[in-house]
Amino acid sequence: MYIVHSTFKVPEEKAQEVISIYENRSKLVDQAKGFKRFLLLQNNTKKGELTVQLEWDSREEYLNWVRSEEFKQIHELEKKYPDQELAAIIPQVQQFKVVAE
Repeated sequence: MYIVHSTFKVPEEKAQEVISIYENRSKLVDQAKGFKRFLLLQNNTKKGELTVQLEWDSREEYLNWVRSEEFKQIHELEKKYPDQELAAIIPQVQQFKVVAE
């Protein structure tokens, strides 16, 4: 299994707005080959710190997703979000290979 974290910080007063966006996400990734699960995580002590966790069968299937037209579509929509402060956020991405369960 392969896990990708995209962590970003938003002003705490905008955290719920961002959570709502993800609650209503397009779910295009859900149909990608090898996709297992999406989670949005909120830091317990820093409410404005959010992490998108994507779980995949393999690194190769994740990379296929990143190269796909659907991935590009989603990220183009993000750039057009009305709140430019949120649209300009660049997440810190970490990738993990699961080595034990």
